[in-house]
Amino acid sequence: MVEITIDEFSKIDLRVCKVIEASRVEGTNKLLKLKVDLGNEVRTIVSGIGDQFNPEQLIGKNLIIVANLKPKIIRGIESKGMILCAVDEKERVYPLTTLIEAAPGLKVY
Repeated sequence: MVEITIDEFSKIDLRVCKVIEASRVEGTNKLLKLKVDLGNEVRTIVSGIGDQFNPEQLIGKNLIIVANLKPKIIRGIESKGMILCAVDEKERVYPLTTLIEAAPGLKVY
């Protein structure tokens, strides 16, 4: 594990988002295209969790994202963020979510 300072951590903008649309990226088994509500904007995020989740399972869910990650083009789609997930030793994926309903756009500390 690499240790970072609080100043380094404070550069990461973690936010609550609500998944409003989800679909498979054509030609892939693993990639999902998610439209997420961040309260003041809607973004597209491409996530590699499609081999473990159907798109319909994520619609309406609150997830935690890295909101200030530099955008990247994945399979021709601009992805503007990263869904945070825990992964166990069998490589099962557990998207991070909120215990209770939280408004899209809330900052995570």
